Amino acid sequence: MKGFRLDKRKSETRDTGTQFNLRVNIFFFSTFIIFCVIIIRLAVLQFVEGPELKEQETGIQSKNFPLQPIRGTILDASETPIAYSTSSQALYVTLLKDYSSSEKGLQNRPEIEKIVTEMVEVFDRFGDEGAKKLTYDEVIELLDLEFNKQPGFEPRRIKSDLSTKEVAYFMERKSKYPGVEVVEESQRQYNPDQVAVQAIGYLKDFRGAKDENKYKEIDEQNKTQKDPGLLYTEREKVGIYGLEMMFQDELRGKSGYIEIPINPQNMADGVPTMVPPKKGYNVYSTIHKDIQLAAQQAIIDQLKWLHVNPVSGKLHQNALTGYAVAMEVDTGNIVAMASMPDYDPNVWENGTDDWETVLKHYGNGTISPYSSGRSGNNLESTVLLGSTIKPLSVLIGLNEKLFGINDYYSDQGEAYFGKDNSRVQNSGNKAFGSINPRKAIENSSNAFMVDWIGERLYNKYGSKSVEVWDKYMKAFGLGVPTESGLPKEHKGIIEYDNIEQAGSYLAAMAYASFGQSGKYTTLQLAQYASTLANRGERIKPQMAFRIEDQNGNVIKEFEREVLNKIEFPDQYWNEIIAGMNTQGLRAFDDFKYDLARKTGTSEQDIYINGKRNRLENGVFIAFAPRQNPKLAVAVVIPEAGFGSQSAAPVARKIFDAYDEVYGLDGTPHPKQQNNDKAEN
Repeated sequence: MKGFRLDKRKSETRDTGTQFNLRVNIFFFSTFIIFCVIIIRLAVLQFVEGPELKEQETGIQSKNFPLQPIRGTILDASETPIAYSTSSQALYVTLLKDYSSSEKGLQNRPEIEKIVTEMVEVFDRFGDEGAKKLTYDEVIELLDLEFNKQPGFEPRRIKSDLSTKEVAYFMERKSKYPGVEVVEESQRQYNPDQVAVQAIGYLKDFRGAKDENKYKEIDEQNKTQKDPGLLYTEREKVGIYGLEMMFQDELRGKSGYIEIPINPQNMADGVPTMVPPKKGYNVYSTIHKDIQLAAQQAIIDQLKWLHVNPVSGKLHQNALTGYAVAMEVDTGNIVAMASMPDYDPNVWENGTDDWETVLKHYGNGTISPYSSGRSGNNLESTVLLGSTIKPLSVLIGLNEKLFGINDYYSDQGEAYFGKDNSRVQNSGNKAFGSINPRKAIENSSNAFMVDWIGERLYNKYGSKSVEVWDKYMKAFGLGVPTESGLPKEHKGIIEYDNIEQAGSYLAAMAYASFGQSGKYTTLQLAQYASTLANRGERIKPQMAFRIEDQNGNVIKEFEREVLNKIEFPDQYWNEIIAGMNTQGLRAFDDFKYDLARKTGTSEQDIYINGKRNRLENGVFIAFAPRQNPKLAVAVVIPEAGFGSQSAAPVARKIFDAYDEVYGLDGTPHPKQQNNDKAEN
């Protein structure tokens, strides 16, 4: 029995030791797990959550006061500034103490009063002569010591347009005036010669521009924007229309800011630090000032001429607006884009007493029908193509094998179509007799277009003829955006697909064949003319050729860009380009280059007091030289009569201006200056 009790004790001792070891192991293992969790958590805090927590801490302890970015310059092709920012220096003061009417503020008040007295003395002593002198009371009011207009931490703008002596004085005494900052500001200016003002655009407060899709997106991005330099403020100026809006991101630069330490009372708590704004890039426009001004003046002169000289047997006093675009055939560069009348764009910065006139003309009528004034009977800037469509009509007829280049049509001066025997006449009801496709273009035969193109295309495709026609039109840029990138560009108004209005598919094709079923912008017409000159290559109209930073480093260059190409046999191209030979153009009588051209007189019916009136719009397209073309030009003058007499003279002056600057043969031909000095 004793041996049994001894064995039992040994067994109990072993069990107790085993349990103790197990508990020790569990304790150490648990401790190890806890330490691992703590180490991992510390690592997460330091490397994962640390930056975010630090950012939150910084946001709590400081606030940023934004400084407006300094906008880059828009220059013309000769590097003449068209839109530029003039710099000025402004004085800002951050209140580092409470100077309000509170008990503590009144104790500090003598300090700020002394500073203001000294500032006024500096302004009086070193300010520019003739500048308005700030008084002591005005500076006190600007400081807003009671926080009525601005929170306590926000810097106060005391004086703008500081003189160089004022800037030097405050910059050299920053330690004496803690909280005082000299900040560079800018004001947008536009060339006083009013160069392509609608194509350049203007600036507007960001808060008033949010109806534009571009700025709607930026406003949404603002809500999560963490980079102060990219944050848009409500009063920041942004581009509206034209190149100002098209290159908003490049021109803008980056905002600066004053970082201000603050206390729980929302007051500055320490000396602010400033991060200055960065100036935006410079945009080099393809527009050449000399050619542009020549185009603008040519339109104005022609409108005046039309008011006192008869065209198609009558005066055209309702011709009040005109539009012209000049596009290089080989590059796509837009060297002139004139929408007249225009206005002084500096009114957006300086104001005017005549906003009605500005708002009537501030849009670009070469790309949109909805702006830039109206003719006397309120016609838009997009008008029917008229006979300028005929080179393309003939090209379609040839390509669709509706006739051949050696086929002859008997032109009786009119054509009939449809069940109701609708009649279309040539201009002046002229009968041209036996003509081939080339002569049909040159003589502008409506009868040829209706009988041999409109009707035959319908006979070949039936109701599908509209789709076939539409495909050709869009391949030449008619009815689609030009892809220029200009904001608010209109794609034109297609009417040949309105079968109910036309009466039948046959009628739709008949009217389309001679240019009475589509209204397009002047830029589209210029691109169309360029596509004819390039024998089927539709190229993008370029509004800029280079973007540079402020050190002259090239950020981006714009190259020739082919949007699409439509293939036709060379013999077809030769035929229609030879046919672009409108006769009787007195404006080009002494022109030294062979010119491919097509005039147009688009007819448009309007009702006045219930009575139908038929108006005639002048349209003209051309490119020169005919072989190896360099420049394509389109001109539109609503309510101006025959394009040969109304629009063609404007084009001539544009070609001449281009020849002087660049040369239609590749060599500039500047005008010879008369030497009026008497010889010794």
